[in-house]
Amino acid sequence: MELQKETQTTRFESIHHQVIVNVLHSSNWCTEKLRQTILPFDVTTQQFNVLRILRGQYPRNSTINLLKSRMLDKMCDASRIVDRLVQKGLVLKAPNAEDKRSVDILISDKGLTLLSEMDKDVSLSVLISDNLTEEEAIQLNALLDKMRG
Repeated sequence: MELQKETQTTRFESIHHQVIVNVLHSSNWCTEKLRQTILPFDVTTQQFNVLRILRGQYPRNSTINLLKSRMLDKMCDASRIVDRLVQKGLVLKAPNAEDKRSVDILISDKGLTLLSEMDKDVSLSVLISDNLTEEEAIQLNALLDKMRG
């Protein structure tokens, strides 16, 4: 079995245990493939995720709370990621006019341009489309949705 070779595991306590290890291992595999793909653009996977969320919100402003709720990596520090994107000129931050405790976040023209360039070279579908048919991808999505119940 591939999983056992790749994780150097001889046995699992149950088939359900093997599924959890396989999902975690596959998640790390996807993250690494994405990291390698976006490396030439000088952004991290978390920064890429934030930029894509902000582009989806554009031209509306976003907040840190909105970003946190929509980010794939719930353990990361969204405020720090936004600050790094501001330093790179990819994101703009401004105080919220109605709530002084809140900050409005907007993707900049430079950020939109970068994502437009990345769209040509970075396809999330390509990461697995050589390995899974469309029918298999549909089945895998259904199974993963069912697993999370």
